[in-house]
Amino acid sequence: MSRGYILKTVQKIPADMETVWNFFSRPGNLQTITPEHMNFIITSPILNREAYAGEIITYKVSPVFNIPMRWVTEITQVKHHEYFVDEQRFGPYAMWHHEHHFKAIDGGIEMTDLVNYKIPFWFMGDIANSLLVRNKLKQIFSYRYTRIEELFGRWKEGELKEMLFY
Repeated sequence: MSRGYILKTVQKIPADMETVWNFFSRPGNLQTITPEHMNFIITSPILNREAYAGEIITYKVSPVFNIPMRWVTEITQVKHHEYFVDEQRFGPYAMWHHEHHFKAIDGGIEMTDLVNYKIPFWFMGDIANSLLVRNKLKQIFSYRYTRIEELFGRWKEGELKEMLFY
């Protein structure tokens, strides 16, 4: 297996907690903030309701070269208005652990995504991460950042997008 990688993004959203939580805690809304070219489709029967621990969500996605693949995640933890965690059960990664954190701040919500992931195929996975995966994740999370601004409004001028890879 390749080494582990971490992606951290932070975005400030000028909205109240209830509005932000209601959007992000509903798995069906993930399609709204995913780039169209990824052909992302939720295949499990998702109702417009809050995710719960133990929920299994299935998808079809074409992340690379328009090749379709199945992805299965489980919501493993939920703490209302604070965080939820999804983990891959089947899919393209050797490991995928995605924490979504929400914190009320003056003027809105600070949302932090923390993704721990590993690529399969040992050192070849490390090479794939350097050449392809890291850049693809940057594109996806940059797209999300922009879509979230379109949906909820832009934070104060001069605010820089925070995206860190470890």
